[in-house]
Amino acid sequence: MKKIAITFGDPNGISPEIIIKALNILNIPPQYITLITSKNILSFYKENYNLYCEQNYPIVEIPFLKENLLPGKETKESGDFAFKSLKRAIDLAKNKEIQAIVTAPLSKNAIKLAGYNYSGQTEILEHYLSSDESTKAEMLFVCDNFFVFLLTRHIALKEVSKQITKDNIIEKVKRLDYSLKNQIGIKNPKMAICALNPHAGENGLFGEEEKKEIIPAIKQLQNEKINIEGPFPSDTLFIECLNKTNKYNCYIAMYHDQGLIPIKLLNRDNCVNTTIGLGIIRTSPAHGTAFDIAGKIIANPQSMVKAIEIALNH
Repeated sequence: MKKIAITFGDPNGISPEIIIKALNILNIPPQYITLITSKNILSFYKENYNLYCEQNYPIVEIPFLKENLLPGKETKESGDFAFKSLKRAIDLAKNKEIQAIVTAPLSKNAIKLAGYNYSGQTEILEHYLSSDESTKAEMLFVCDNFFVFLLTRHIALKEVSKQITKDNIIEKVKRLDYSLKNQIGIKNPKMAICALNPHAGENGLFGEEEKKEIIPAIKQLQNEKINIEGPFPSDTLFIECLNKTNKYNCYIAMYHDQGLIPIKLLNRDNCVNTTIGLGIIRTSPAHGTAFDIAGKIIANPQSMVKAIEIALNH
């Protein structure tokens, strides 16, 4: 197993709860885990909820005052802590002190309140870990043997078609193919790419992105011996996943909800968000901070369990 760092995300959400629960379920020896958190957060959960890590894991301290622990509240203090925790994990990765990062959910709004202008943890990771044009962060969602890759991430739906260009598709699919082979361990990955428009555009009737950008990109990738097929209408492509008859190792979605709705419907609890393309694997539960149930000790840790398992073993 690798040595990994686990960041505590937003301490006012469910992040501390699901991390502690997941670690107690997995019972991993301490030499493989570094917690990036504050001792105040751990003592708060022990004193108030009798929830604590059964193993004595080493801690990298990120200061956080107990009076700022306000379960269910979105604050600049919690956003500042979440950002600094992730930044510390990045520093450990750069120094080769860890081999993977597991991030608990943070609030995008809270980190903005704290003065950090990023649209998510993926973008923070890319900013600090991308060394050149060949190292770019990509989002790959994993649910058992069901893999979904996003061609575009956190952008408005009206902006998606602008990003669906031949060159962009080729660059991202090549990065995906490399990561599936070299980080995930799939020897000859077979990929299916979704169409952007209904019925794959119906030969231009419902949009021309398929004719002008997607199909030419697929043909060039195939000429370069990358195993990819499509474009397929997503409403029919994902049915085979529901029926557990997947004939592809990875499904490439054009935009956020096109890919995440089917994988979360299939099995949300086992779904993991994975960042690839940066030379180090990052995993995260495929859900948010859940402020509405923070402090109630009812959060399901299963997605965090899977995130830790993938980080340790890939």
